[in-house]
Amino acid sequence: MSSPAGGSVFADRVLNDWLSSVGLGIEYSRAEANTLYFVDEDGEEVPVLDHVCGFGSLIFGHHHPDITAHAKATLDQQIPVYVPLSRQSHANDIAAVLNAILWREIQGGDGDYAAIFANSGAEAVEICVKHAELERRARIAKLTEEVGRNAQKAREAVGAGRATVAENPYIQLGREGGETERLEQLLAEAGRRNAELIAKGPVHLALENAFHGKLVASVQLTQNPHWRLPFTSLASSTRFLRADRPEAMKAAVEELRMNLLDVLVDDGVVTVVERDFPVIGAFFVEPVQGANGMRPLTEAAAREIRAVCDAVGCPLIVDEIHSGMGRTGAFFAGSHMGLRGDYYTLAKSIGGGIAKNAVALFHRDRFRPEFEVMHSSTFAKDGFSASIALKVLEMLEADDGRAYRVAAERGERLKEVLTTVASDYPDVVDAVHGIGLMLALEFKDQTRAASEPLREKAASGMLGYCIAGLVLREHRIRVLPVGPAGNSVRFEPSIYLTDADIARTENALRDVCTILRAQDGDRLTP
Repeated sequence: MSSPAGGSVFADRVLNDWLSSVGLGIEYSRAEANTLYFVDEDGEEVPVLDHVCGFGSLIFGHHHPDITAHAKATLDQQIPVYVPLSRQSHANDIAAVLNAILWREIQGGDGDYAAIFANSGAEAVEICVKHAELERRARIAKLTEEVGRNAQKAREAVGAGRATVAENPYIQLGREGGETERLEQLLAEAGRRNAELIAKGPVHLALENAFHGKLVASVQLTQNPHWRLPFTSLASSTRFLRADRPEAMKAAVEELRMNLLDVLVDDGVVTVVERDFPVIGAFFVEPVQGANGMRPLTEAAAREIRAVCDAVGCPLIVDEIHSGMGRTGAFFAGSHMGLRGDYYTLAKSIGGGIAKNAVALFHRDRFRPEFEVMHSSTFAKDGFSASIALKVLEMLEADDGRAYRVAAERGERLKEVLTTVASDYPDVVDAVHGIGLMLALEFKDQTRAASEPLREKAASGMLGYCIAGLVLREHRIRVLPVGPAGNSVRFEPSIYLTDADIARTENALRDVCTILRAQDGDRLTP
């Protein structure tokens, strides 16, 4: 087939133009371990140290030979890849390994987890949104059944002359008519108000600066207004809370509280009472907030979040898409701060760098078995990605979890260097955040810089991207900004990061800090 005339661009035109404007418009031709390659104008292959690694998706780097060999063998065996509505034992094999890890790291054997598979992290979050609503609706159904039974008891008591209808602060009753008419008036108005409340969608809780995806439901849980606000009418609303203010969490929950009206017969009198209504659907939490500059939760915040969920009765959904799979030095980052979830989401590295896969885990005490049929996906749980996932899990768990220890050690070594740079340039660097191989270096705000180019780049949110372009252009290292203000640079390489890689990274960062200290904004322009 011939190409369209004129070399028209049909994909990523705006994105690619923007990437080129900040010096990141590179097309990579090859990748291995922590290295990307591109071909320069002279036809020479140029290596680039990759600190982005698919936004943390490559715990074993690009094209790990063991994973690649396993993938080839899997295809050579001609295993069934897409066979929906058939028995697929590999799904249970993956879930069994994940359950064993959960029991070891977080749960201590406190029940098991059912698994629903997906194609991406955002889709796994959407699955959790759906299941949380199914669970909430079951609670609502149980509550309304109780209200209905109580209404019938009141009718029987009033009809038999055993009870009268008392005045109440919720519904004004007419003076005319007998007790039966007054009761029916009360029940009708209470039913109307209750129906309005039941028809409302849930409100979810998430932390400030959260990132849980960009699909229809998951984008509502992502605070960044540029991504979320145009689509708020499409799905449930979210209340964003500060992790460092437990009193604010409690206040927010109290503010959201709503009540159904119920009637009770007590000592011959029909009274109206309020019943707590499940407004809150779920609390979504990242143990390490990637989009917030790689900031981990504190143990105190983890305890408070768990307490809020227990008090409300909603599920705590621990989003380990970014932080899980060993990146922080443990399989689940939540194990560092004792965060115990009712649901978990995993993705990124479970695909081994070559497959798309994700999974949502649900504690059996909360799991609705009918959900296995209510939710389905043509491509999720496919034979190829499942085979890769099992290989990745095997590699992570091998040698008594050596990969976790390496991630912790390499992360600590890189963090030491970042901290040294920060201490040497206190006028330029604010802080170092993160844990394991999930780190960020936060630069000071440059919106009031003496250099006009720096001020403009900082004000437009482009400073971090221009820094990334400089580091790529002059040091052949790939980094990207992270965080709401774009003042932080992310580091999430594979466990095969070498001391030489770290030394190169330090040199590049010192160059950036020197530029910022000298207010040499022109050097950041491609």
